[in-house]
Amino acid sequence: MSATENKSDLINMDLKTGRVVIRLRPDIAPLAAERIRTLAAEGFYDNTPFHRVIHGFMAQGGDPTGTGTSGSKLPDLKAEFTNKAKFERGTVGMARTMNPDSANSQFFIMFEPSPHLDGQYTIVGQVIEGMDHIDQIKRGAGQSGMVQEPDRIIKMRPADAEA
Repeated sequence: MSATENKSDLINMDLKTGRVVIRLRPDIAPLAAERIRTLAAEGFYDNTPFHRVIHGFMAQGGDPTGTGTSGSKLPDLKAEFTNKAKFERGTVGMARTMNPDSANSQFFIMFEPSPHLDGQYTIVGQVIEGMDHIDQIKRGAGQSGMVQEPDRIIKMRPADAEA
């Protein structure tokens, strides 16, 4: 961690294989970054599944029902699209419906670059440690990527809350 890095922008996500550290991007997505931080601090993401995982594409989680149709009790967020960052390996984006302003609690982490998502989804962060643990998340089947008996987030908290 560099001296200029703000520890309040770091999220620790513990998986069965180890810890993943995500650096939030409030510089490009202040609303989404604050939402992830708030929900993580409340323990919202603890034991939630990676319900949709597509090989070579991404792992999606953040829905407590594991159906991909639910979120937190907080209101949906306005889209925060940018051209200042791209969907590369390890990029964390906010999942949404066809409505651009429907992101809530669900997020996805890229396995591989996906330029077709650039400017279409809010980029909320980047995995800076533990991408090898993301690579080990159980994959789903078919085009939907829905996972039977999915891997779960054990615990997810802001780094500065774990002092």
